[in-house]
Amino acid sequence: MSEEVIISMRPFAAAGISLLGALVIICFGNRVAPNVRESWSVLAALGKGMLVFSMVPAVLSGKVYQATLFQVAEGIGLTLRTDPAGMVFACLASFLWILTTVYSIGYMRGHREKNQTGYYACFALCLCATIGISFAANLATFFVFFEMLTLATYPLVVHYRDGESRRAGRKYLAYTLISGQVMLFGILCIYALTGRGDFTPGGFLSGGTAPSWAMEGLFAAMILAGAVKAGIMPVHGWLPDAMVAPTPVSALLHAVAVVKAGGFCIIRMVGYVFGPALSARLAADTLLALLAAATILAASLIAMRQDHLKRRLAYSTIGQLSYVALGAALLAPVSMAGALFHIVAHGLLKITMFMCAGAVFVRTHKAYISQMRGVGRSMPLVMGLFAVASFGIAGMPFLPAFISKLEIGLGAYETGHPAYLAVLAASSLLSLAYFLPVVWTAFSLEKTGEIEREDKKDKTGEEEPAMQRGLFPGWDDTDWRLVLPPLLTVSAAVILGIWPNAGAGIFELAAMAAKEMGAVG
Repeated sequence: MSEEVIISMRPFAAAGISLLGALVIICFGNRVAPNVRESWSVLAALGKGMLVFSMVPAVLSGKVYQATLFQVAEGIGLTLRTDPAGMVFACLASFLWILTTVYSIGYMRGHREKNQTGYYACFALCLCATIGISFAANLATFFVFFEMLTLATYPLVVHYRDGESRRAGRKYLAYTLISGQVMLFGILCIYALTGRGDFTPGGFLSGGTAPSWAMEGLFAAMILAGAVKAGIMPVHGWLPDAMVAPTPVSALLHAVAVVKAGGFCIIRMVGYVFGPALSARLAADTLLALLAAATILAASLIAMRQDHLKRRLAYSTIGQLSYVALGAALLAPVSMAGALFHIVAHGLLKITMFMCAGAVFVRTHKAYISQMRGVGRSMPLVMGLFAVASFGIAGMPFLPAFISKLEIGLGAYETGHPAYLAVLAASSLLSLAYFLPVVWTAFSLEKTGEIEREDKKDKTGEEEPAMQRGLFPGWDDTDWRLVLPPLLTVSAAVILGIWPNAGAGIFELAAMAAKEMGAVG
């Protein structure tokens, strides 16, 4: 099917609306009531969602929206383009930003967080960068937004401005900025060798005359930045430490922006820069697949030893995002489709778990699993949603991760790598091994995790505001703003698990992208 290009500024509008929102929040955030600042955040999120989803029908029909804001040099412009792969990531990010904004209001108010103007502004900047990454049409544009995401996330990681958060922030910048500069070197080399950098389904480097060792070095340089943000071992060290940030930031890092941007980067480089044929010829895909498989198993084993709930979730993400790298490295259309769909599946399920963890912390001030005995009896809806997401992460049928993992497993079978099927099976069992104890502890009859109210004061010594009414008073009185978002993400996950093409046709978009990229063998 021939592709029709629609020249339109709509992709830039989708990215720019959150940039505009950030500027408004910065200019007026400290001068107006908190509800005005929060309203701007919600409006920007809703506007972005409507713009992104309005482009889905055209993309599903084989059309793309494209626009160039300006040219940097001959053949190098700041260009956005809505191809199927980018649309998958953009739909996830824009949908989850709406829910995360509502959740953030409940969390930031309930926990009496400071620096809220900077928080909401940087959050908006992160979503601007994420949509830019999704729709970037070439390497130069991709790099600009990729680094913008790094810089916009840093203030969120160091939100508390204490020693621990500053150390985590420095570590985050060291990992991401250094790898980003290595990526920039690779981009410059690619432009010097080929004179081009537009993302092309199937890759555009396969016809080059550079020696194999040079192409292998370029592959490593280009994959490194994605591997760092995705948390693939051994370049994962920043991710667990970044859990010192507020829980909505952790949700942003894991489900909406940063680690998903890393996984998406790997897909772009394998499928649209090097291409399956060149990747296979260099055997670079084999090394990437082995690193991904090793990360899946090692991160799962480490997660089992973490008592801090957010750190256990962080190591789970390190393992689960390696599914994306594995799916891309297998070079089969079915595994590439599975990798893209797993970005969505993991995003919905993992953000649910972080939101539930944050709700527990706001109400009980409990952050360690060993302290949460009986919490599920006081917060049954919250911990029930956590339980559903736990089974989903493990690959339970009728939830979307089952479909994505099945697709990746089929790719392993089709390409003659049955060992990876064992890795997938082991990972599912390990996921149950490190999440079911959390659920079991929460619903234990012994209630050592009862809600503590006597010491609920912020750092200024002021009493926290009265708790907002829950969705189900008398059963689970948790602030509705902390419960409604994870309830909606679980609902979306169940719908996609049963009907993968519901709504925006995410699975069809992933399949279209995989077919575009092609495969070897």
